[in-house]
Amino acid sequence: MCQFLRTHLNWVQNSVFEGELSESGLEKIRHGLKRLINKDVDSVLFYIFSSRKLVKREQVGIEKNTLSTLI
Repeated sequence: MCQFLRTHLNWVQNSVFEGELSESGLEKIRHGLKRLINKDVDSVLFYIFSSRKLVKREQVGIEKNTLSTLI
């Protein structure tokens, strides 16, 4: 799952990925994850922001990956 997500998003830490996607890009990820996850054990959360004005990202500690966009 990690390798699949790294082809579409930026890895932030552990199981956290973020990036800016088109609607079709988001659907491609949803479809791919449905094939990869064990629906009885795994879960995937999407946070979708409809406006850049409502997004604020703060961090304490070291930046593992520098990013300019969020999903």
